Amino acid sequence: MKRGLIALCGMVLVAVNAIANDKPNIILIFADDLGPGMLSCYGQQIVTTPHIDRLADEGISFENYYGGVFCAPARWTLLTGMHDGRIGGFKHTRAGLPIKRDAGEISEKEYQKQLEELKANAHPIADNEVFLAQVAQEAGYKTAQFGKLDRGFLTWHERVKRFGWDFYEGLYDHVRCHGFYPPYIWRNGEKVELEGNPYPNCGKASQDGMDEPVGKFGETYCPDVFVESMLDYIREHGEAIRSGKDLKPFFIYHPTQLPHGPSAVPAIHPDYVDDRRLDLSEKKYATMVKILDNHVGQILDELKKQGLDDNTVVFFASDNGHEMYSGPFIDYKKQKTPDGRKYNLTDNKFRTSEVDDVFNGAGGRAGLKRSGYQGGIQCVMMARWPGSIPKGRTTDLLTAHYDFMATVADIGGVDAPEGKDGISYLPTLLGKPQTTTHDYVVVANTWKIMGGSSIMTSDGWKLIQDNKTGEFQLYHIAEDNEERNELSAKYPERVEQMKKNLLRELNSERPDL
Repeated sequence: MKRGLIALCGMVLVAVNAIANDKPNIILIFADDLGPGMLSCYGQQIVTTPHIDRLADEGISFENYYGGVFCAPARWTLLTGMHDGRIGGFKHTRAGLPIKRDAGEISEKEYQKQLEELKANAHPIADNEVFLAQVAQEAGYKTAQFGKLDRGFLTWHERVKRFGWDFYEGLYDHVRCHGFYPPYIWRNGEKVELEGNPYPNCGKASQDGMDEPVGKFGETYCPDVFVESMLDYIREHGEAIRSGKDLKPFFIYHPTQLPHGPSAVPAIHPDYVDDRRLDLSEKKYATMVKILDNHVGQILDELKKQGLDDNTVVFFASDNGHEMYSGPFIDYKKQKTPDGRKYNLTDNKFRTSEVDDVFNGAGGRAGLKRSGYQGGIQCVMMARWPGSIPKGRTTDLLTAHYDFMATVADIGGVDAPEGKDGISYLPTLLGKPQTTTHDYVVVANTWKIMGGSSIMTSDGWKLIQDNKTGEFQLYHIAEDNEERNELSAKYPERVEQMKKNLLRELNSERPDL
């Protein structure tokens, strides 16, 4: 009798899992300011990243993948499925208001007044606008977000929910994300106090990272809180599946603060405590990358423990290109190389391989975050799905953040919303022919710091506009990814055609609304 009951329970569990596994769970880990050169699978010599490397080793790496030039447009293009040259791509709220209130610089009444003004002036969301999480919801997913909410700039509960998140935990304000010890975070509209974190500015460190001791800013390290909450969410899902209480797969989006600076860590990682190659700021930064890698490992381990590993596709990407938070960081802000030379757009592009960046985080690429050169916009993207994505592959398929929405829709078995700019790269993930591809992708840029908006073609060409002079440069990045050989004089007809396409896309209307 007992043995028959056990057998029956086993049959029920198998049936439940068969229903639950109809669609895979989806996780996107979205790093902040992480250059490809910071990963050991891309040649990093000081910081080892075995868990992120594992995603590449056991899945696929995209070698021709583009994000934004900084956090807000990068997140906008990911969440909307539109390239950031569209109207609204660079529109975001002003950050920093909650810190003024928490620090006593303005009253609660004044805070509420200014907040309402910000809400009224925020870029409006159309009634028919569809966001990434809503596509996942339509496909039958529970949606959850942990970390740097919305576009990373000032947001609020109703706005986060409008984006389609069934559950969220994180930070409403971009400036508060620059500290790693906030007094509180937000969970589904409720304030959650964090123990031992007294500073209104969330314990923001100095920009050069050299004048504060490690562990000064508080007791509760915010990135650890978010990862623990993610792990709890995964555990609860696994338990629910095993008990037959919940048959919906999950879509988790984790826009982490790491390794965005100013660098702050609970303790220097043991690998770097006695490393004489590194000063204090560099040890902190290396530790932040190491913490991010360990978080990826914890997530993969928990999926395995819960029996969800084979039925979960894990994506890992960075929002934009590399940024430095140690060494010659200040020199880049001054638009000079450490030897005092003003950088230019011909023979002195700012490269981490040619300045005092001990990590070479941009991996030889020109420019950094806020630049339209490859160092500012070419991003990491990996995906792992055991048994479905063949192991250890790379692809040069031309892709961008705005393709993620269409890919999630494809994985979930629903149509992507009409009028979006993205395409699904699910066929490439699965090792099948990719019949639909981009002729080109666009990354907009309004910063007048180093190279403006860019267009990259499927046959390996790139045109970039200088925001200061309006001039255009042409590179064959398929053979010259470091953008050392400018070819506009040699190929004027190509320049004109790519220029026409780029200018048509910039500040263009959104066909999805």
